[in-house]
Amino acid sequence: MSESIRHLPGITASYVPTRRLRTHVLTSGDAGGRPVLFLHGNLASSTFWEETMLALPASFHAAAPDQRGYGLTDPEPLDAPGGVGAWVDDAVALADALGWERFHVVGHSLGGCVVWGLVARYAERIISATLVAPGPPCGFGGAHGERGETNFADGAGSGAGLVLPALVEAIANRRRGDATDVFSPRSLMNRLYWKPPFRPAREENLLTAMLQVHLGDDHFPGDVRTSTNWPGFAPGRFGPINALAPLYNDWVLPGLLDAAAKPPLLWVYGADDAVVRNDSLSDVGTLGKLGMRADWPGDDVFPPQPLLTQVTFALDQYAAHGGAVTRLVLPDTGHTPYLERPIEFQQALDRHLSCGATGTW
Repeated sequence: MSESIRHLPGITASYVPTRRLRTHVLTSGDAGGRPVLFLHGNLASSTFWEETMLALPASFHAAAPDQRGYGLTDPEPLDAPGGVGAWVDDAVALADALGWERFHVVGHSLGGCVVWGLVARYAERIISATLVAPGPPCGFGGAHGERGETNFADGAGSGAGLVLPALVEAIANRRRGDATDVFSPRSLMNRLYWKPPFRPAREENLLTAMLQVHLGDDHFPGDVRTSTNWPGFAPGRFGPINALAPLYNDWVLPGLLDAAAKPPLLWVYGADDAVVRNDSLSDVGTLGKLGMRADWPGDDVFPPQPLLTQVTFALDQYAAHGGAVTRLVLPDTGHTPYLERPIEFQQALDRHLSCGATGTW
């Protein structure tokens, strides 16, 4: 990579070999402290978590990996039909390499989807889970109803076909862009990641992290299958956006609810989140309904995906099945509450980590 990221004092960068891949990891705090794993979102990397990691109480030890497909972690392909399972298994392999038997986990956006999967598959390893503006457990694209049933059997309307070629071209050419270039990485970041006019102090480092995504048919955004169903594409076999398709994540919500262990959940959401909402402009059904996608077949066939409803339904069901759920909705906040409202976020996170460790609320 031609660009490099300047890490904050107190953050250590290293490579950790695991049984699955060599992972680039940022760490902070006393290595003997209580372990907290931070998982970043799509088109991001571990550097997004640096301020949050450094603000943890001294009794905690934080680690934030560049997840498979992102940042400086070795560019191993991501097999999409397992859904978020590849990232889930990567996270546990990293925890094993670090000597963590049980750990807290915090995930943002795509990382929040991985947290759903971690609790579904490895609940006994998780002390507490924090979901920050997560996508729903069912995944993203072409799904309706509270549980997230696919609109078509082939998953049409989800996967790599959702990603604009202009964005991929800009990333490939390392074109950082400006706010007037609507398809530039910088414009996308400042339009979707947080609520304008907020701009983070480390914007250039975060933009560099965005540009470090691994590109290709077996990486970002992944391969695309054609479909006879609207809008004409379905998820392929490789890459992160295909791995988020509901077609491949139907195991997550049942696993959450059936897990014998129920680690306490904290959900943090910005009231003005532009990504995870019931009328998200990232959703092809919403674009069709607004006339921005041709030949939309209508609400009966392909409604906008109710992303926020699906998230809150999962939280409600988790609570109904015996899990403790704490919710924090921050006003005047977008998709990255930990950057936009760091004091309120950190207070909630610290309390959750402390309570989760003792099992009291």
